[in-house]
Amino acid sequence: MTLTHLDDNNRPKMVDVSEKDETKRVAVASGQITMSNDAYKAIIDNTSKKGPVIQTAVIAAIMGVKKTSELIPMCHPLLLSGINCEVEELPNLPGFKLKVRAKLNGQTGVEMEALTGVSIGLLTIYDMVKAIDKAMIISNIQLEKKSGGKSGDFIRS
Repeated sequence: MTLTHLDDNNRPKMVDVSEKDETKRVAVASGQITMSNDAYKAIIDNTSKKGPVIQTAVIAAIMGVKKTSELIPMCHPLLLSGINCEVEELPNLPGFKLKVRAKLNGQTGVEMEALTGVSIGLLTIYDMVKAIDKAMIISNIQLEKKSGGKSGDFIRS
């Protein structure tokens, strides 16, 4: 197996995608954060001292998607055509599930962007209510599905 991010001299490199066809590429990732009832209630009731947690987390997730190539060394800067975030309330945990969908027409996929967006969004929730609950758990960050590109479609079963 050839490692695509190493050159013939075993030095790191960014993969050359210039010969690849542009295709519509979409990736959806998700993750969740579990917290105390007090932290959950502060978010739901919008009483966090740092402001509107869910709205801020969505903005952070979008920014995370857009900045992925600055954070992950071998990711290409991408011309994204769309980013969508959904936050699901999970009162039985209690906590939240964040889903991020990234889309583009391009020569490389957007899986890392969707995963980074989820991570940054969930970290933002943690940051905004850590004064209430430092024991929150961020978990299950995963690719849900992706389409487009040479490797084809993927759907988590």
